[in-house]
Amino acid sequence: MSGVPRSLRGGALTGLAALGYDRLLRPRLMNWGATRAELQTTYPGDDLVPGGRRSSVMATTIDAPPDRVWPWLVQMGADRAGFYSWDHLDNGGRASAMSIHPEWQDLRQGGRISSVVDRTVWFDVPLLEPERTLVLRAALALPKPRNFGPGGPPPRAFTDSVWAFHLSPTASGGTRLVVTSSSRGRPALLVALVDRIFWHPAHWVMQTRQFAQLNRRATMGGRPEARADARKPQREGVSAG
Repeated sequence: MSGVPRSLRGGALTGLAALGYDRLLRPRLMNWGATRAELQTTYPGDDLVPGGRRSSVMATTIDAPPDRVWPWLVQMGADRAGFYSWDHLDNGGRASAMSIHPEWQDLRQGGRISSVVDRTVWFDVPLLEPERTLVLRAALALPKPRNFGPGGPPPRAFTDSVWAFHLSPTASGGTRLVVTSSSRGRPALLVALVDRIFWHPAHWVMQTRQFAQLNRRATMGGRPEARADARKPQREGVSAG
């Protein structure tokens, strides 16, 4: 390439790097820890977003049974226990909870949890099956994020995404935790570009951190009364956020 102008060589190298990231690295990040069978499985909540596409299936094994992992998941929220990830990025700088809080174990299908500390934006809870499935959905108008009702016509610019947690017991007494995400948005090309450049790598950074922190918390135990509350049927109503 000695006869090619430096600017063109730089552009070609940048293009090759971008192509390599999109075709080789990004799929590995978005499928982090998942087995081939898990990648091919259909999960509850996959069909919640009309026209949505699955963007990630990430998984980990936690050295504690589902009844010790579930209380940590059900108390998530920026207005509750945090998200057990990088708190300065997704919890307003406040430390995520290090213990099970009985007052935060009342999340119900049809409820919501705040995704930001000031409670102006939230996740809805369209599906919840104790110790098995927790599905969170955020339908947000853009450019300034604000929730809209996903049952009606969407705004001109929006994202509609699902973040879902699926638990199953392992033969060794642990928990296999599979976390899936799917979404759609408009304008489609711009949303897809932002996802690839920013949200997908950010999701990998935050999700792998959450996996590690959940394993740490679940293996150190939790208060028995909180676990008992978490096993009660939870089908209707809203959370006390």
